[in-house]
Amino acid sequence: MKIAVIGGTGLIGSQVVEKLAAAGHEAVPHAPSTGVDVLTGEGLAQAVAGAETVLNLTNSPTFDDASPAFFRTSMDNILAASAEAGVGHAVILSIVGVDLVPDLDYYRAKTLQEDILKAGPIPYSVVRATQFMEFMQPTLAMTTEGDTVRLPATPIQPIAARDVSDAVAGVAAGSPLNGTLNIAGPDVFPLDELGRITLAAHPDGRSVVTDATAGMFAAAPDNALLPPPDARIAPTHYRAWLA
Repeated sequence: MKIAVIGGTGLIGSQVVEKLAAAGHEAVPHAPSTGVDVLTGEGLAQAVAGAETVLNLTNSPTFDDASPAFFRTSMDNILAASAEAGVGHAVILSIVGVDLVPDLDYYRAKTLQEDILKAGPIPYSVVRATQFMEFMQPTLAMTTEGDTVRLPATPIQPIAARDVSDAVAGVAAGSPLNGTLNIAGPDVFPLDELGRITLAAHPDGRSVVTDATAGMFAAAPDNALLPPPDARIAPTHYRAWLA
């Protein structure tokens, strides 16, 4: 089938395009670099023309209170263009527990994106993933002061980007779920412990201090970021990924 991958040049999008193509699909990546602007709508009609599925992997350029406007406008434009083109399946990638962390602007914005998709005119699928293993280093950087990294003990169950890409590609090539698939890595870690494991594998002079108020994940209550019992568990373990 022909699948339009909006945001098809990023970390997940590029891998999804590769996996879909390897499976015999016509997966076409679209991004600002290919002339597609999801905020103005420029290039969207051409991008989705003839596609049976539209996969939206675009992301807000910021994580602050500007992010809801990005997701509202981009989803409205993508759904309008897709409906006009007769697309039969719209897919987005979201975050496990996204609706359980209302104190984070970005999580509220992603919840809004899900709601717009579900209320839209096209059969849909939502893939919710836990935090990417690839994001651990940026997370450490965000809360580093000198040689000290401050992290809360928030439980997370990280997943490798390649496993996310496998799941997203499979859903995009399948029938609409009209629901949500949750995916997660195999191991649960307190975030501060995960920081210590990461720095032990790649020492750089920093050490981790547990701080319940540090960073964006401090806003996540209890086990909000852990997957539900019916989640699909990916095979890649964090320590193996680090190695």
